[in-house]
Amino acid sequence: MMKRLYSWNVNGLRACMNKGFMEFLDREQPDMLCLQETKMQPEQADFCFPDYELYWNSAVKKGYSGTAVLTREKPLAVFYDLGMEGKHDDEGRAITLEYEDYYLVCVYVPNAQDGLRRIAYRMEWEDDFRAYLGALKEKKPVIVTGDFNVAKEEIDLKNPKTNRGNAGFSDEERSKMRELLASGFVDSFRYLYPDKAEAYSWWSYRARARERNAGWRIDYFLVSEGFEEHIEDSRILAEQLGSDHCPVELILK
Repeated sequence: MMKRLYSWNVNGLRACMNKGFMEFLDREQPDMLCLQETKMQPEQADFCFPDYELYWNSAVKKGYSGTAVLTREKPLAVFYDLGMEGKHDDEGRAITLEYEDYYLVCVYVPNAQDGLRRIAYRMEWEDDFRAYLGALKEKKPVIVTGDFNVAKEEIDLKNPKTNRGNAGFSDEERSKMRELLASGFVDSFRYLYPDKAEAYSWWSYRARARERNAGWRIDYFLVSEGFEEHIEDSRILAEQLGSDHCPVELILK
């Protein structure tokens, strides 16, 4: 039986609820849905998803960052953050669900910010996150999805030349993404569509970027090497509005 996994940076879940989120949920009927930038605490929810188990990891700072996972299949266990007490655990950036055959990790990778103000922290996060995934991968396969805040190659954004060195397309961030893949992960979209251009998951709100499809592909589904045979399809739902990101989907055989 096919399993449909989705990931979406909703850029504020309460705002997205008013911009078509429930219609998306009803139409797509995901088995699992990973959310980033929920920007809320669970007690602020005036909505519920009766068909799903719901897991939150909210930032300490209100209205900032945050992840959540909706799943029809109850996990064996749930872990929050990267298992490093007192480090990386106040911005709600990761949730891990353990299932019999794999781990599912929902992640919202820190943005390096304008002028690469936060690049040093971003590099530290990248190394710790890669080590965390590596430890999981020693036990069973891993599917990791979310907003990685980096376009890995020139094909992954509309204007690579003018964005070279900017947050999301700096040499440092791209190098860390390649390092992560080299540690034993496969980019499911590029595995199936290595040469597909103009396939983007995020567009700036400025200068009619979405209308012109001047976007970036920064939302990914990665799978452990050896798990590729389970990939039926990897899709970018660019038509779905409601956020500056669109959902991405992984269909498993």
